[in-house]
Amino acid sequence: MYIQRSYIFFYKTMLRNSLLVIILLAFQLAIAQEKNVDFSKENFKGKEAELKEAIKSMEDGDYYYSEGFGNLELALDYYIQAHRFNPNNAKLNYKIGLCYLEVKPVEMALKYFYIANELDSKVSADINYHLARAYHLTLDFDRAIELYRTYQRSLPPDRLRDMVDDIEKKIKECEVGKDLIKKPVRVQIENLGGGVNSPYPDYGPIITADESVLFFTSRREGTVGGDKDGLDFEYYEDVFITEYRSGYWAPPSNSNNINTYGHDAVVGLSPDGNYLLIYKDNDGGDIYISKLKGNEWTRPRALESPVNSKYQESSAAFSFDGRGLYFVSDRPGGYGGKDIYYSKMDNNGHWSSPVNLGAAVNTKYDEIGVFMLPDGKTLYFSSRGHQTMGGYDVFRTVIENGVWSEPENLGYPINTPDNDVYFSISANGRHGYYSSVKPEGMGNQDLYLINFYGPEKHPIFNNEDNMIASREKANIDVFMEQFEEIHTTQLTLVKGQITDALNGNPLEASIDLVDNETGEILATFESNSVSGRYIVSLPSGKNYGISVRAEDYLFHSENFDISKNAEYREVIKNIALKKVEVGSEIALHNIFFDYKKSELNKESLAELNNLVKLLNQYPTLKIEISGHTDNVGDEPYNQKLSVERAKAVVDYLISQGVSSARLSYVGYGFTKPIANNDTEEGRKLNRRSEFKIISK
Repeated sequence: MYIQRSYIFFYKTMLRNSLLVIILLAFQLAIAQEKNVDFSKENFKGKEAELKEAIKSMEDGDYYYSEGFGNLELALDYYIQAHRFNPNNAKLNYKIGLCYLEVKPVEMALKYFYIANELDSKVSADINYHLARAYHLTLDFDRAIELYRTYQRSLPPDRLRDMVDDIEKKIKECEVGKDLIKKPVRVQIENLGGGVNSPYPDYGPIITADESVLFFTSRREGTVGGDKDGLDFEYYEDVFITEYRSGYWAPPSNSNNINTYGHDAVVGLSPDGNYLLIYKDNDGGDIYISKLKGNEWTRPRALESPVNSKYQESSAAFSFDGRGLYFVSDRPGGYGGKDIYYSKMDNNGHWSSPVNLGAAVNTKYDEIGVFMLPDGKTLYFSSRGHQTMGGYDVFRTVIENGVWSEPENLGYPINTPDNDVYFSISANGRHGYYSSVKPEGMGNQDLYLINFYGPEKHPIFNNEDNMIASREKANIDVFMEQFEEIHTTQLTLVKGQITDALNGNPLEASIDLVDNETGEILATFESNSVSGRYIVSLPSGKNYGISVRAEDYLFHSENFDISKNAEYREVIKNIALKKVEVGSEIALHNIFFDYKKSELNKESLAELNNLVKLLNQYPTLKIEISGHTDNVGDEPYNQKLSVERAKAVVDYLISQGVSSARLSYVGYGFTKPIANNDTEEGRKLNRRSEFKIISK
């Protein structure tokens, strides 16, 4: 049933617009005999007290309307009160339409604009512009273009100079919208439900790489301070957290450590889930960071200069290794008001001078809501520039060899003519998360899940049956290919739990991610101190070594040699660390030899140096290095090869200053397999080097 979901949505939209025309015609007929009625004593004799109250409501509405977007709902409430007394005032209907144009539903804006226009065609010089915007937002692009042009022709020269760029841009957005709506992307959009959403604004979802934890911003009851902002009379923002358990999202909670009495909004999360980025209004708007320690988040601290500045930094995202930061700032020197910048952390934890991502990504308009996929190359952001169908649209760009690709619009119905911002996506690329205002929502903005699907499946006919059918009108067996989710990302997600090998207790450990080709430590992560859980993202195209270490334990290594074109996969790797004590032994998974050779490859150096560090840390430790092979070839050959490889490891350790008296080596050939030699995977596991503690 999901195959045609996005297409059904398209046709429902067309039907909705047709019904809207009928409704508007009905309103037009209903008020055809009415005339504009001013709020005057002459028109309301005997109702002076009610008239005075209605005028007061209008004045209150004007006051809150002038205070800006956050007060429009209050303004609308007052305007509606006045409208109950006098529904036939053109100016009042026009003002109500302006409010609905922003606070939704837009269909209501069309209704009141039509009434205003029928009561007085000169109610406002801008009536056609606002009508065009309303049609634009309701996907009636042809009517919108017509009215934008009508408005443009009505402007005097001085006003036209001020408005021409805006009008031409909106007409271009309508043209883009017409193209996008003809070929909607194949998605299913689902409300996350009352377990997560509230009757208040819920927005800005950020998902962990494995989709187990969701962070979002909410202005619901129960915030830490419990107060409302005096500017818009809504609760201050708080960061809320929910976990996915047994098929459901748990009730969201907010932390006293993260949240304050003011505005606190989540804007980013590290790929390992241990660092949270939070926006606060302080100093013009800054980005703060909080670290997960066990089950608690630390009190956020502001990122240092030059990331934060006296200007506004409003959104941020980590690179896959946690050492790079993409963020939004309106500092001078950019291409537009708000641009996306990049900064790199050095080995001392300081951020480098930010670099603008350039004209390929940034435009003369604002770019906001940045999100970096942990594949190390795919960036999502929202922009009012590029090929948008109106307001902010979500775009995707990919960096290859230091060059960003032309941003691609994610398409309709993900993007709409309204503002579509703060989009995040799971590491596997199958699910997106964003906030939106929809008629069927819980109230105001809600959080939604986007299921992405692959190319359209077409009916498959058996060719022979087709030929028979053409001659004999035989029955044709027609079936539809199974509907499949897409696989768009190129990364491997490794996650699991680190424990004590003896008692099974969770351990807090450091996890070094190493490029085996260069020996460079790409990143260092940590497992959770309470649960021992960890998560590491590995972009495709490298030979990775992972080294896990904890105090008083032997290090543990894993190898992931991932081809450049490898698609997403998820690996569960639970790791049990062994104490530094006599008899403990571990496999060295990142020591490599060429086929049938005993010379160490350069990719082995990082692992060998870990072993050197361990021996230097424990200067009385004596170890045995053992070599093992698979069962390909005869026994004498494999025995000799295993001895030579073990000796090569010992020789390297001696060359690094380790005393030969502390080292011994032995070859076991294929006599001690740890896996089945009947498979290539098993043989690969059996080709290994190990070390064992002989004395301490």
